[in-house]
Amino acid sequence: MRTRRLLRPCAAALVLSFGAVTTPVLASPVVAAQQVVNVSPTGPVRSIRKALTMVARGGTIIVHPGVYKDTTIVVSLPVTIMGERYPVLDGEGVRQIMTVTADSVTVRGIAFRNVGVAFTEDLAAIKVVRARYCSISDNRIDNGFFGIYLQEAQYCAVIRNVIRGTHARDATSGNGIHLWHSRDIVIQGNRVSGHRDGIYFEFVRATHVHDNLSTGNLRYGLHFMFSDSCDYEGNTFRRNGAGVAVMYTHNVRMVGNHFTDNTGSAAYGLLLKEISDSELRDNIFSGNTSGLYADGATRLNAHHNTFLNNGWALKLQSSTEDATFTANNFAGNTFDVSTNSRSANSTFRGNYWSEYQGYDLNRDGVGDVPYRPVRLTSVVVARYEPALILLRSNFLLLMDAAERVLPALTPETLADSAPAMRWVK
Repeated sequence: MRTRRLLRPCAAALVLSFGAVTTPVLASPVVAAQQVVNVSPTGPVRSIRKALTMVARGGTIIVHPGVYKDTTIVVSLPVTIMGERYPVLDGEGVRQIMTVTADSVTVRGIAFRNVGVAFTEDLAAIKVVRARYCSISDNRIDNGFFGIYLQEAQYCAVIRNVIRGTHARDATSGNGIHLWHSRDIVIQGNRVSGHRDGIYFEFVRATHVHDNLSTGNLRYGLHFMFSDSCDYEGNTFRRNGAGVAVMYTHNVRMVGNHFTDNTGSAAYGLLLKEISDSELRDNIFSGNTSGLYADGATRLNAHHNTFLNNGWALKLQSSTEDATFTANNFAGNTFDVSTNSRSANSTFRGNYWSEYQGYDLNRDGVGDVPYRPVRLTSVVVARYEPALILLRSNFLLLMDAAERVLPALTPETLADSAPAMRWVK
């Protein structure tokens, strides 16, 4: 039986045209992605941008010491970028340095410096955009416009970074750690200084801010708005334009923080404005112009806090309702409580007041007569600030004593009904 040889169409065409089949040209072999890529100033790979084209998903880029001036690095695949002895990524004052758009990215041990300043966009040393499960840890950021910026991020961690700004004006300074429309973030162990706001949140949910130091910032150590169900524990906010501002927020826990030496004509340790159902516990307010300023703090539960050596320990506005202050310590403050209301919208009970001169006949540790913490002098100063020059005068001391006996200008119902005789622990 005779068999027929069949030619493929392309081969048949070549036979008809040339009488023979030519040898096909082979494509270049595909280079396999590498699990580990090394970047160094003198090696075969000299930029992180190039390394990102070579590394496998889930792989590691090791950046060796040196100064790298790539254009903006875009990380669009899950990868670990790890520095050895803090290699420097320099934005040269003109650009954002790194943008992360992939999930599960780790950036660790890198020194970022000289982010560009812009007035139409928020340039950052590291910006995470719509990504999840990212870790930004143990980096150093100097002379950044914004330091670390999370935009619509989830389940990320910002840990043990040192972020230092150098701009002297609000207009040319961004925030050290900035979160926008993000949730389930951990901000822990960072040191932030010299920025507009050390840490800034807007539209953030279920985020944990622990053990950070925010100091020497132009405006606020921490500033957050519309950010519900977050907790702040063990942080220190020191020598900022103002300590912390909490605005338009619900279900906030602030525990074990230090608000220290935030001074100035409009400075305070903590501002609570239009918040509700929040807890303030075991915090220390010391050396501030105003320790706590509460304006519209509804159902605030403030207990076991210490107010020490502030100008005003507590400024309580009439818009604050159903707040409770129990087992707090007030000592060495110029004024313990100041208010603009003649009625008592909040409850004080069981607090220690260093200015209390009552007695405890049955020795149960509770004063036998109530303590009214609002002094006449604080009312006078609130209406006419230059009266501060007479603060220690015999005239005002006599007026204070008379007001305690027969209250006429101070709120008679704002009183601690069971003042503690000893420091509350």
